[in-house]
Parts: sequence; C-alpha cells; structure tokens
Amino acid sequence: MGPVTAAVLQLAALIGALALCYVPFGNYMAKVYSSDKHWRVEKWIYKGIGANPDTEMRWPAYLRGVLAFSFVGVIFLYLLQRLQGILPGSLGFDSVNPAQSFNTAVSFVTNTNWQSYYGEQTMGHVVQTAGLAVQNFVSAAVGIAVAVALVRGFARSRTGEIGNFWSDLVRGTIRILVPVAAVAAVILVACGAIQNFSGIHAVGQFMGGSQQWNGGAVASQEAIKEIGTNGGGYFNANSAHPFENPTPFTNLFEIFLILLIPFALTRTFGVMVGSVKQGYAILATMGTIWLGFTALMMWTEFAHHGPALQLAGGAYEGKEVRFGVGGSSIFAVATTLTSTGAVDSFHSSFTGLGGGITLLSMMLGEIAPGGTGSGLYGILIMAVIAVFIAGLMVGRTPEYLGKKIGSREIKLSAIYILITPALALVFAAVSMALPTPPHSMLNPGAHGFSEVLYAFTSAANNNGSAFAGLNANTDWYNTMTGLAMLFGRFLPMVFVLALAGSLAEQRPVPATAGTLRTEKPLFTGLLVGAILIITGLTYFPALALGPLAEGLAS
Repeated sequence: MGPVTAAVLQLAALIGALALCYVPFGNYMAKVYSSDKHWRVEKWIYKGIGANPDTEMRWPAYLRGVLAFSFVGVIFLYLLQRLQGILPGSLGFDSVNPAQSFNTAVSFVTNTNWQSYYGEQTMGHVVQTAGLAVQNFVSAAVGIAVAVALVRGFARSRTGEIGNFWSDLVRGTIRILVPVAAVAAVILVACGAIQNFSGIHAVGQFMGGSQQWNGGAVASQEAIKEIGTNGGGYFNANSAHPFENPTPFTNLFEIFLILLIPFALTRTFGVMVGSVKQGYAILATMGTIWLGFTALMMWTEFAHHGPALQLAGGAYEGKEVRFGVGGSSIFAVATTLTSTGAVDSFHSSFTGLGGGITLLSMMLGEIAPGGTGSGLYGILIMAVIAVFIAGLMVGRTPEYLGKKIGSREIKLSAIYILITPALALVFAAVSMALPTPPHSMLNPGAHGFSEVLYAFTSAANNNGSAFAGLNANTDWYNTMTGLAMLFGRFLPMVFVLALAGSLAEQRPVPATAGTLRTEKPLFTGLLVGAILIITGLTYFPALALGPLAEGLAS
C-alpha cells in the first residue's frame, strides 16, 4: 500500500468515527446544558465554592464569573511553579523562574498550553498533575460554557439571562470532559502510553553520555490535552514522543479526540436553537474548510519538488516515520484548525507552503472546527458577519436564527474578529523592529520571520504550537506571548457574552419570503467565502513576507 493511499484511508476512518459519534454525543451535550437537575458531586462542589447553580445570570455577571475563576487559576498555577522546589514529587527540579511561571500559568489557564520549557526537565509530578492537568480540564470547560451562553442568546428571547457560569463550568467538567478523558486514557495506556509516578532514570549510553527520562501520569494528561484542545505535552517532543503517542493507531485516535467536541458542538447548537439543520449548516462550513486544508497539506507534503523528497515519497524532515507524511499532515491541520497546539511532527520542518497552511489555519480564527467552545462561538460570530454582508447585498436588515443583526450586534462582531489579528501582527512587528528579540530566531530571512509570526499568531489565537525554531524562553517572549494569550482569550469573550446578552433581549423575528435561509448550502458557501476573504485581506501581507516567499523561492 502506497503512503498516499494509506493517508486517504486514515482520513476516511477518521471521518467515519466522527460521524458515528456526532449525533449521540452532540445530543448528550445539549442535554447536559439544558437539564435542571444536579448530580450529587456537583452539589458538593457548588456548596464548596458558595455558588447557587439555579440563579440565572445576565452577561456582565457571567463574564465576571469567567474572569474571576480564570484569575484565581493563574495565581494558583503561578505560585505552584514558584514553590516547586520545596514541594514533594518535584523530581529534584528547582522552582520555575518568574517570567516563565507567568507565561506557563497564563498559557494553561487560557487553554493555549504554549510551552517555552522542556517538560521532562522543568516540571515535577505535583505541578504536572495538580496544576497543568487540572487547568486542561477547567480551561476547556470555560470555553464550552461561553459557547453555550452564546447559543442561549440565539435560543432565548425577551430576557437578558444567558445561564449560570458556575453550573456550566461544573457540568462541562464533570459530565463531559472527565468521563471522555478517563476512557481515552485507558485506551492510550492499553496501546503503550505510560502512566506512572516514577522518578528520573537512565535508559542507556549514547555518544559517551547517558540518556535520562522521567515517568509521569502521561496517558491521562495526553487524553485531556487532546479532548480539551489544550495541547501541552508532558515531554518537549509532545505527541511525537513514543511515551505520549506510541503507534499509528494512537496517532489517529488522538486526532479523533481533538476533533470530537468541536464538531459535535454544532449538533448541540442545532438542538438547543430548535433546528438541527442550522447545526448541519455550521458543520458543513467547518468540514469544508477542514477537508480542503487537509487535502492541500497532503499535496504540499507528498508532491513537493526535489529529487530527494521524491525518492523518499514525501517531505519526511521533522516527521516521525511511524506516522509518515499522511498521519503528520492530518495531525498538523487538525491541531492548527483547532486551538490544540499539540504536534506529532515539527511544523518548522514542513515545506514552505505546508508551514504556511499551519499558519493560515490559525489565522482563520481556529473555527474549522476550532477549540472546545471557542470554535463554535468563533464561527457563529462569522455567521453574523456573513448574514450582515448578505443583507447589504439585498438591501434589508439582516437576520440570523430569528434575531435582527443591528448596529450593536455587528459592532460587537466586528471588534471580535479584529482583536486576534491586531495582537498577532502588532506583537510580531514590534518583535522584529526591536534589536534584541530577533536574536531568538534560529533561521534568517523569510523562515525566521515565519517563526516570529507563528509564535504570536499561536499565542493570540490560544493555539500553543510553535514553529520549533524560535528560542521563546526569554524574558521578552515569555512576557509578550503571555500578554498575547491573556488578551487573545478574554477580550473576545467580552464581546461574545455581550452579543449573547443583546440577542437574548430581542423579540424573535418571524421568517418571511425575503429571509436568508441560513440552513441551506448557499449560506454555507457564503460563510466559507466570508471566512477566507476576511482572513486573506487581514493577513496576506504578513504571509507574503514569510511562508509564501519561502515556498515560492524553494
């Protein structure tokens, strides 16, 4: 079997698995967030934090809950790292320095999981399990909660109430993320991923020195890092490491975990707004972009010119041979079109155009299918923009799901889509203009610029992957990427929740003959076009200086 055929079969198996889970899992999540019953363990948690889960919140109160919970998470994780040197189970590692502690705390709380350190040489068992793994769960639950709040904004009318943040947070963690991650961890252990609390030990002699590895609760961390679209790995090699991702099957299984919740949330959306066809329209948009980018990535990596690459059967530099070009290409697109950031190969070693695809995937806003929650609310914002464009073309007030898109709604949506590009481009430009930050670039020219642009695009979009050629463990990059992650996570949430509150206050508008049918293929095409055009107009100059210049020159 040829490598291209094997890649196509892997893609087909992945689509089949996602299709089988789509309806039951999407329906289950809709039931979770619509139920008025509380599990006993949930009641204990509410009592412990002093929250009343039955109290409905308007959007400012919901936002205060998101920000307060996340602020406490940053402080706790920062202190945990600073105190690591005196904690048990530290494996002898010292406390993490202040700049890196800040960066890592912000990274995991914002669901970014950007890592400017070697995991196996920096973090002990307590920080990994009580700090990083916990944030993998709750940061993902926060994203889903905000998405569900926006869906309620579309589904409700004549009320400013969009749910209860504490209830949404706890239910998302207890009823969705924990059970799925537990099952996934068992499967990964059965397939060879490690799960222990062993110390550091030598595994052999190499070139006159010993190779040392430490154990850890790797399988459980790996499961939630993928299902929660987090991405932070136990080891520096991330999902290219055999302890995290041992076989081609686990590679495909991890891709499945990455895509499961973001795709299934479109079904949840359709059920909650009372029209599953609307969910299918959003699903079709996500699927079209995802399949298109995957096919394009495979083409660039399999068919790149040059005798060495042709004899090898593809661009193998930086890729694990046990996954091959096909598995690595599918993983790279999945992890950058979501907010995952996990890698099973090194994106800096992809072809010039292949690296550009990973960059463009993040620049789309990671909405195809995007992160846990962030992908759904991101593409719903783009849907609002698309119906506004359609309204301009036909000269009538745009409507979406029975809600009029007036000046307030379009202003909130427009500001949302401008935040992350502004953060990525401004921070990258400043880093290139100052004398010291460019010294972190491993490569000169277009590829070096791509390394810097990739870092801030990844941070601002809460992705977390890196081009792997940039020394980001400096005070400048730790601080600046930390700020990009903070602003890129929470500023958009402000406008998402404000939009949810504005929509929930409206009276429903009855459909007429002139209403745009947003469940039809025409709207899907319009939405895909709007996403690609807006992204292209925003980022094309930067892409032309980096991956496009490199790809055309090679």
